[in-house]
Amino acid sequence: MLLISCPNCGSRDETEFHYGGQAHVAYPESPNELTDREWAEYLFYRDNTKGAFAERWLHSTGCRQWFNMLRDTVTYEIQAIYPMGSPRPDAAGKVTAETGTASTAADSTTTGSAAPGIAATSTSPTSSTTAPEGATK
Repeated sequence: MLLISCPNCGSRDETEFHYGGQAHVAYPESPNELTDREWAEYLFYRDNTKGAFAERWLHSTGCRQWFNMLRDTVTYEIQAIYPMGSPRPDAAGKVTAETGTASTAADSTTTGSAAPGIAATSTSPTSSTTAPEGATK
């Protein structure tokens, strides 16, 4: 079981959280002008990377706030937790150039007034959680 560090509430068990999918997926500029295929790609096509992956999480039984997490999909190590609307940090906790085009508008689905107002933080190596032996093979 993962121990997730909520930016507002501190470390909690993963059962208090809900996964919200890939982070930094930009809403289309003109959704009414998209073809059916383009709209389907926006709704359903997501990256399936092996390694560091930016995810959205909701602390559903705690503060009910959304935040982003950079997690290794192989080892389950949480590399960074950062507020919604912030650029994705690299594995060392430094901010990197965005590969996506997430909107920072107040009405955007990737940001909003409920986003935590904290600076990007990185979990310490001693508090990371890894998968049991053989779980990633």
